[in-house]
Amino acid sequence: MPKAVKVPLAAEQCPSKEPSQGTNFRSRLPEVVDQVVATCDSRTCFEHVEAEPLPSRAEAINILETCRDLLFPGYFGSQGIDRINLKYRIGLEISGLFDRLAEEIANAIRHECTRHGQVCQHCEEAGQERAFRFLQRLPDLRALLASDVHAAYQGDPAAAGFDEIIFSYPGLHAITVYRIAHELYRLEVPILPRIMTEHAHSITGIDIHPGAQIGSSFFIDHGTGVVIGETAILGKGIKLYQGVTLGALAFKRDEAGELERHTKRHPTLEDDVTVYAGSTILGGETVIGARSVIGGNVWLIHSVPPDTKVVLNPPELVYKRQ
Repeated sequence: MPKAVKVPLAAEQCPSKEPSQGTNFRSRLPEVVDQVVATCDSRTCFEHVEAEPLPSRAEAINILETCRDLLFPGYFGSQGIDRINLKYRIGLEISGLFDRLAEEIANAIRHECTRHGQVCQHCEEAGQERAFRFLQRLPDLRALLASDVHAAYQGDPAAAGFDEIIFSYPGLHAITVYRIAHELYRLEVPILPRIMTEHAHSITGIDIHPGAQIGSSFFIDHGTGVVIGETAILGKGIKLYQGVTLGALAFKRDEAGELERHTKRHPTLEDDVTVYAGSTILGGETVIGARSVIGGNVWLIHSVPPDTKVVLNPPELVYKRQ
């Protein structure tokens, strides 16, 4: 007796006849369009229709790349730089960056004015003024980042050299983006600084709010899972390992029940503090004194005097033979 031939699953599921003429799903797409438009008209969901243009997220990321190229000339986009064409190449990049950054800052300011029901009268002028002030900070940013590269080399025996750190260390990448965004934050540029640091967060796993204040020679080793809140203050020579959180202990609310957004919520680390992997330090009044060392997996919600080592008691381990 011949064996039955097993029909493939795909063939079993395939309809045996042509679909009926009444089943035309493309013809019903206008129904879906009307439903989506209705959610915009109801104002119950978020939309940005008939409003001033938002700053471009893609352009903000492109601006970051240009800034990184200027902060580390010859490492990234501008290959083939020599002493003869250095001034020309940098001048060309700065000129283009000024125009693009001024436009995005103007868009961000204009949107902020619209959001608060104000008439924006000098957005373009403000965009150009703040873009120029940012560009004036490039030499100081280069010096700060040079100190960060040196700190990474001095703090990591696995580092083969400065070039390796600049090219490949996620900690330095996150710090570079933070330092760019922080300058824009100081200039009271809306939206753009947060777009930039969240972009770095998405690709490095390191979350640094652009409002945090961080001194020179900053090193994040490994880095994944590091969180530094908006009102954190870090002195010079700080070293953090992976999984460190410098966060808020609690979110205070005003009499109306709204979050108080302009209070010191995150800790202060004085100069030359080291915080090892997995530790959490919380609270705006928490101060970690200079040269202190916080061991791994420590939970701290109170201040520590200078030159203090804080560690957990070793857990009791249980060994069993298989």
